[in-house]
Order: sequence, then structure tokens, then C-alpha cells
Amino acid sequence: MEPAAGPAQSARMIPARPSGVLALIPGLIACVAVALTAVAVQALEVRLFGRGWIDAIVLAILIGAAIRSVWTLPVLLRPGIDFSARTLLEVAVVLLGGSVSAATVIAIGPGLLAGTALIVVLALAVSYGIGRLLRLPHRMAVLIACGNAICGNSAIAAVAPVIDADAEDVSAAIAFTAVLGIAVVLLLPLLGEALRMTDVRYGVLAGLTVYAVPQVVAATLPVGAVANQAGTLIKLVRVLMLGPVCLGLAILTAVRRREGQAAAPATRGLSLRHLVPWFIIGFLLMMVARSLGLIPAAVVPGLAQAAAVLTVLSMAALGLSTDARAVARSGVRIASVVVLSLLALLGLALGLIYLLALI
Repeated sequence: MEPAAGPAQSARMIPARPSGVLALIPGLIACVAVALTAVAVQALEVRLFGRGWIDAIVLAILIGAAIRSVWTLPVLLRPGIDFSARTLLEVAVVLLGGSVSAATVIAIGPGLLAGTALIVVLALAVSYGIGRLLRLPHRMAVLIACGNAICGNSAIAAVAPVIDADAEDVSAAIAFTAVLGIAVVLLLPLLGEALRMTDVRYGVLAGLTVYAVPQVVAATLPVGAVANQAGTLIKLVRVLMLGPVCLGLAILTAVRRREGQAAAPATRGLSLRHLVPWFIIGFLLMMVARSLGLIPAAVVPGLAQAAAVLTVLSMAALGLSTDARAVARSGVRIASVVVLSLLALLGLALGLIYLLALI
């Protein structure tokens, strides 16, 4: 008869939870399954109707969100889903930089680039004003304004430590921007078609209104390469505004602290990775390399295809990460501010597009 196992031996008998790369595999498999389902549905659309009315990128979001709404994801899947929703989509953005050349930047024009920066400033002011008018606390109004005007959840996460936002405020703001971000990706192509917008105009509209860079990719790739390039470039201008905005908020927060006789430093929680995300630098480097001829023209289609595949996987992960029920838990007042802010941003974007008479 073998002796009973002691506590140390029993602990050794319990299988360790996978870590590192192994921990990503279950979630990656889930994302791949959703992505393949989306591709299959799109193929079925083509077979039945002669064309894909809903792109695989959008289908991946819808399928993932539907699954998430009726099923609580196991903890085992979370690392891989988080990796897909963030890292893979950031890699996709970097790869897209290889298909954007200096000629595209020149084609956009200095007027539109300056107008984009102005839209960000105006959207911040309008959104913050709406929030305060509907009696949201200062910090919550700032979070929603930055998320709406700049880059959604990334802006909220970057601004939160700068203004000392509470975790509850951050969670509520992110819940709404996540859901509305998906709604914009789904509905914006319909608006562009209803307004009979050219690819350039639609790309600019997406770049000015969609919250996250990868979501701009999802909203523009089904329309075409020109819309995708214009939208991504305009969106990057918005994202690059995050640095100046964070610094400005740090100064304003310092002033508020002094008025409240607080001694905390002005740049608390501020870091370089929040000011300039690595994938923005990667995109710009790839764009420079493409402009200098360091990336052969024959390679560009492959980079674009790889970016498209990673985007579908990322959108599947985004869908699996989004629970629409979070909207109901966050309150009608916050919902109203977020929706009104988005509508205001849309109005400002359309005004700029038609003011500049883009082709």
C-alpha cells in the first residue's frame, strides 16, 4: 500500500495553468472559429445573392457579440481573446502602413489635415459641454469627450490616470464606446451609400468619426483601398492628437489640484506609450519605407491581405469581448451623452468634408 500524498506532493499533482504562448492558444482558437464562420457566411452570401452584402469583418463582430451576449466566456479563453483584440489588430495597422505612401499624404492635403486637428478640438469642447449640460461629473465628461473625439477606449485608458478618474467612471465610459464603436462600424457604410459619397469622402468620414484605428479598417476595407488609405491616415491624425491632449489635461489637472491645495505632480500616470502608441510609430515607419521604395510593390498586396486576415481575427475578438448588456447597467444619462457626442462628431465631420469640397 502506497503512502498518502502529502500537501507538497498533492500540489505537484495539480496541473499548472498554462502560461505564456500556451495561455493564448484557447482564445486564439475561439477567435479563429468565429472568423472562419464569418468567412463562411460571406461565401454563402456570394453563392446565394451574387455578392457579399455584409463583409466578413463586420460578420465577425456580429457573430462574436452574439456569442458573448448568451455565453459567459471561460477564463481560459480570455488571454487569447485579449491578445487578438489588441496585439493582432495593432499588427494589422502596422502592416497597412506598407500600403500607404507619401503620395497619399500629399493627396489628402494640408487643409484636410489641419481640419482634422480642428475637428478633434471642437469635438472635445462640444462633447464635454454636452456632458456637463446633462450633469455628468467633470471626470466622466472628460473621459467621454476624449473617447469620442480621439480614439475611443485607448483615449479613455490614457486620459484616466492623468485626470485621476475612478475605475467605475472608466468602466462605464469604455462600455458605451465599445458598443457604439461597433454600431458605427456597422452603420457608417450604409450612411455613405445613402449620401452617395465617393471613396475618398467616405474614407475621410470614417477616419473622422470611427473610434479606433482597427475599426476604421473594418469600416473602410469593404468599400475599397482608397477609402481605407484615406480613413486610416485621417484617423492617425486624430490618434496623434492624444499626446497634446494628455499634456494639456495634465496641466489643467495640476491647476485644479493647486486650487484644491493638492501637491500631486502634474504628470502622474503619464507615459510615452500612452502619448504615442507603438503601432502608430510602426505604421508611420512602414509608410516611410513604402514611400522610399524600401518595400517592393509586389509585396504590398501580401501585406494588405495579411492585414485583412488579422483584422477579421481582431474583430472576432472584439465581438467576443463586448457585452451589449453593459449598456443597460451604465445609465441613461451616460448613454445620452455618448450618443449625442457621436452625433455631434458626425455633424462636424460632414461639415468639414463638404466645406473642403472633397472629391
